Amino acid sequence: MCSKPSCAGQAVATLTYIYSDCTAVVGPLATYAEPHCYDLCQKHSERLTAPVGWEIVRLEPDPDALKPSSDDIEALANAVREAARPREEAVAAPEPVNAPNTVEVSRKGHLRVLRNVE
Repeated sequence: MCSKPSCAGQAVATLTYIYSDCTAVVGPLATYAEPHCYDLCQKHSERLTAPVGWEIVRLEPDPDALKPSSDDIEALANAVREAARPREEAVAAPEPVNAPNTVEVSRKGHLRVLRNVE
């Protein structure tokens, strides 16, 4: 959502200030929250003005760079193939030999229920 009070617009850009350079930077929407950054809707990012003596730098991303590339599609396909591949069962430890005169009745996970035959 837009950081401007009483605006319910969808955020599309992030505003960051560089106080030491007297510069305001409006760029692509940030991927994580950071202090002193403000997310703005399209209308407010275009209408932004800076104090006298300050410079506004607008970073426009390349529209072609935002489209999925063949590398992205191939990585996605490989991830799907990997997830669909049957998992190899872990090598089971050899079964311990039952104590004399006992029979395994049931098993739940790594626990076994043994019954004395006698």
